[in-house]
Amino acid sequence: MIGMLTIWSRLRSVCLFTSGNISKCMFDWQVAEQVAVCPDNQLLQEVCEQWKQHQVTMIMVRDILMYMDRTLGSVSSQLLHNQYLRYVPQNKKMAVYDLGLWAFRETIARHGQVRDRLRKLLLENIRDERLGRLIDHNCMKCALYMLSELGIDSSNVYEEEFEVYFLKETCQFYRSESHLFLSQNTCPDYLKKVESRICEEMQRVPNYLHANTRPKLRHIVETELISAHTPALIESKKSGFCDLLRQSEEKMADITRMYALCFQVPATLDLLRSALHEHVRAAGQLLLNDEMKDPVVLLRSLLALREKYDNVVRNAFRGENIAQKKVKEAFESVINADTRCASSLVAYIDELMRSGLKGAAEGEVECELEKVIIIFRYLHDKDVFEVLYKQYLAKRLLNQRSISSEAERQMLVKLKRECGYQYTTKLEGMITDIRFSRGAMEKYNTHRDEKKMNEVDVKTARAASCDIDVTMLTAGYWPIHPAIPCVVPDVAASASESFKNFYLKQHTGRKLTWLTSSGTAELKAIFSDVAKHELTVSTYQMCILILFNALDFGEELTMQSITDATKIPHNDLRRHLISLCTPKYRILLKRSKGKGFSSNDKLRVNNSFASKLRRVRVPLVAMKELSTHPNSSHSVPAAIEEDRRHLCEATVVRIMKARKQAQHNDLIAEVTRQLSQRFHPQPQFIKKCIESLLEREYLERNASDARLYVYLA
Repeated sequence: MIGMLTIWSRLRSVCLFTSGNISKCMFDWQVAEQVAVCPDNQLLQEVCEQWKQHQVTMIMVRDILMYMDRTLGSVSSQLLHNQYLRYVPQNKKMAVYDLGLWAFRETIARHGQVRDRLRKLLLENIRDERLGRLIDHNCMKCALYMLSELGIDSSNVYEEEFEVYFLKETCQFYRSESHLFLSQNTCPDYLKKVESRICEEMQRVPNYLHANTRPKLRHIVETELISAHTPALIESKKSGFCDLLRQSEEKMADITRMYALCFQVPATLDLLRSALHEHVRAAGQLLLNDEMKDPVVLLRSLLALREKYDNVVRNAFRGENIAQKKVKEAFESVINADTRCASSLVAYIDELMRSGLKGAAEGEVECELEKVIIIFRYLHDKDVFEVLYKQYLAKRLLNQRSISSEAERQMLVKLKRECGYQYTTKLEGMITDIRFSRGAMEKYNTHRDEKKMNEVDVKTARAASCDIDVTMLTAGYWPIHPAIPCVVPDVAASASESFKNFYLKQHTGRKLTWLTSSGTAELKAIFSDVAKHELTVSTYQMCILILFNALDFGEELTMQSITDATKIPHNDLRRHLISLCTPKYRILLKRSKGKGFSSNDKLRVNNSFASKLRRVRVPLVAMKELSTHPNSSHSVPAAIEEDRRHLCEATVVRIMKARKQAQHNDLIAEVTRQLSQRFHPQPQFIKKCIESLLEREYLERNASDARLYVYLA
């Protein structure tokens, strides 16, 4: 035990140097002075060399005194009584290696002739490397590692002596460079520069910087290069984000790069998404501002616009949900700002069903209809679409202009999936009527042929001389209002009466009303020896033209006499006569000049009529349908507005009948939710419907809470 104490006493006398003694000893060895007088171009290498030698020396000393370090570092409970073993922890003395680090830091790293010069050299080297010059990575890594290792006794030398200054220098460097570069180059060039700079800065960390510097360095670089210039990059008129979007097909790589950079700075992503939303909205509004644009062309332009920016989101924005939502909101804003979009969509579908899908494969049909449905989803006023779609569908079906009954059914399936079965009930009924009519006509033709063979009388012969094709329309399904039947020629009347008798025998209890205002006819016309044509005209036009068969060559009829003979309503007669007298066709000639018609105007057959086509279709002049089409781009037809009121009131009653009572806000929210598949009602509109129900005593207000409604059975 005595020998053990003697060893500890001698070690204690060796190790208990004061800081002053250590400093004096190192100066005696001339290490500090040797570093201090070293010129700038050699200082970094000299510091690194002395640091390496110091490490080797201290490792040797530490190994020699390893037992003391370990024992003093973790004192055993069995030796706590020994005063020497308690000395170091009690007096908070450093371990041998740490003491050597402290000595190097205070004597060399913080030497008055070394400290500032070393920092300056480190920062200058980094600046040189940023400017494209080569530097000694090994010396840089050694020096910065030294500073990080000297951080003992809670002192962070790396941060205090280097990192703070380095980050400040980085901020100033990139602030200056970014402004200068952006002012002299395009935005795409700047984005490439930023991408390159960020990559370079992040590579400095494994090359020579401490790992803890990475997040701080990245934050500064992203702030100065991205955040500070995002507004300018978006708004730049020459080559900014909006300009890139306009040329998205050619500039997709640049848009992708900009999103990738902004993705690293979440705060800038909101600016980018908002810019995308506003750009899409403005582009859509620009299309709508052209009021003369053909509806089909308008819809095609909107579809192309949607496809263009869906492609941007899918490729450049990595299919991001928020960006998709922004584009969707922009299109909703555009499409619902103008009621023409609903009619344009219907017209586009009509064009597809008439000719656009001709020869298309099943997959192509599905693709085109899906595009239509995407635009349909954006529509708030789906009830306006329904009314218009029903009119166009009726014309296609009655005029046999639809090229594919399967495509028509596919479209209805998609509409049903979006809005429910009630939305398509009448539309499906229209198609069912057409299918039923074909079957009924096959049976009638068979019956007529058999009857023609078995009995021949004047009436049967007259009916057989006129081929008839009847379409049975269920009342309530079709957007056709019954009109007073006109007086049809005897041959047509006999054929229609023959079919009516046959049909009513097959279906007792039903009623048939002829809609002569909606039919068509095919006439064989001989104008001269060389001008022989087949005319496709309306039923009204057929009735008008056949009247001239009873006249001599060149004889005339007045408009009043035509009215008396056919009983066609005045406005309809005028419209059909205008079509027969148009310069393009001019089957009839009007004696008086001008576009107007009066009761005394005289008309005769144009015996000089000729056309290059054997089959001539005479189209009707357009008629303003004020009852169904809006009179401005922002209004809703009065008839649809009335239907909305009834639907809203019925929805309120249905909800209240189930709940018995409801708060005002809850009722408004539920009504809005249930009606959203047909249209988006404004709260004020729903409130008016509720007030109407209160007046008619379907509901009442709670006596103690005026905002609580109670259902009255």
